[in-house]
Amino acid sequence: MPAGRSGPAAQSARRPPLLLPLLLLCVLGAPRAGSGAHMAVISPQDPTLLIGSSLQATCSVHGDPPGATAEGLYWTLNGRRLAPELSRVLNTSTLALALANLNGSRQQSGDNLVCHARDGSILAGSCLYVGLPPEKPFNISCWSKNMKDLTCRWTPGAHGETFLHTNYSLKYKLRWYGQDNTCEEYHTVGPHSCHIPKDLALFTPYEIWVEATNRLGSARSDVLTLDILDVVTTDPPPDVHVSRVGGLEDQLSVRWVSPPALKDFLFQAKYQIRYRVEDSVDWKVVDDVSNQTSCRLAGLKPGTVYFVQVRCNPFGIYGSKKAGIWSEWSHPTAASTPRSERPGPGGGACEPRGGEPSSGPVRRELKQFLGWLKKHAYCSNLSFRLYDQWRAWMQKTHKTRNQDEGILPSGRRGTTRGPAR
Repeated sequence: MPAGRSGPAAQSARRPPLLLPLLLLCVLGAPRAGSGAHMAVISPQDPTLLIGSSLQATCSVHGDPPGATAEGLYWTLNGRRLAPELSRVLNTSTLALALANLNGSRQQSGDNLVCHARDGSILAGSCLYVGLPPEKPFNISCWSKNMKDLTCRWTPGAHGETFLHTNYSLKYKLRWYGQDNTCEEYHTVGPHSCHIPKDLALFTPYEIWVEATNRLGSARSDVLTLDILDVVTTDPPPDVHVSRVGGLEDQLSVRWVSPPALKDFLFQAKYQIRYRVEDSVDWKVVDDVSNQTSCRLAGLKPGTVYFVQVRCNPFGIYGSKKAGIWSEWSHPTAASTPRSERPGPGGGACEPRGGEPSSGPVRRELKQFLGWLKKHAYCSNLSFRLYDQWRAWMQKTHKTRNQDEGILPSGRRGTTRGPAR
């Protein structure tokens, strides 16, 4: 090889890599000129178009340098070379491009449309933004955990995806006076959320809304009006404990502590309990716990592991007439009921004799009461007092009958001996 000339390997080593400029083209700004002396311009520069639109673009080389004529130019989109039939030469220095029925941009920062010289070097670039205008945000929900802050989240529209960078701003103001304020702490509980940490007023309603903007337009949600006292929630109740109730094989006792976040405020609380067996995903909810911090679950299966959770709803804070917002459920707590020691059918269970009609209605009534109780989990003290009395009466009755009939603990009947002679 003659001295002073370089081979293909040397030329490739001196040629600037294309990958990095392509990746940074629409992030740091499209180059208006390529490397070396080959100056070119793409028109239109950084267009914004609706999905389904068409684009007519040109790449014009300044001057008439060797190797940079229109016949030697070609286009790439996001690093992929476009088909030659999409281009046509307008004159010696200008290459035109026609794209129809454009899809949404593959990246929110814009697609990279690049004009190349014959040797592959970049002459000029443009960012192509193809997408949709934002839709009206909806489903705004807000809550406060200490009556000093407010967290809100929303849904970004019916379709959501605009294929363009869309900015969402949560705005709020006092209802009857005051200026608009903009929330500043975004993405606190998800991609479409914002947290207002302080400087909120009580006993005065707020108006809250969300504004969405991008290159193709803007949209504004409906206004949500709320009072901070009406949207108070808490952390889940801590220290949930589940334990057995003596030897009762169909009951479990649940106890918990009131959430500490609101201990300094005047309020009441409602609680809910839900529970399920170990091998099931179906929860049963107990609604009538009221403001107690303990509950006894009845009608459970003997010898079964149960998972129990509790949640809280504060209401009546400083006289508010609206209920608060339910907290998240506490972490599941597990406990098992005792195994049943009562013998099954044919195992020596004591049944009433046919000659005792007076006990039949009583036992039928108690069976109805037990069946009704097993279908529910009641946390009323009165209901459980009656239930406990019924259980004590049943145990005493069975013991007395067994003694009268001479039934041994094993279930076998004893033999009655006559008087000694």
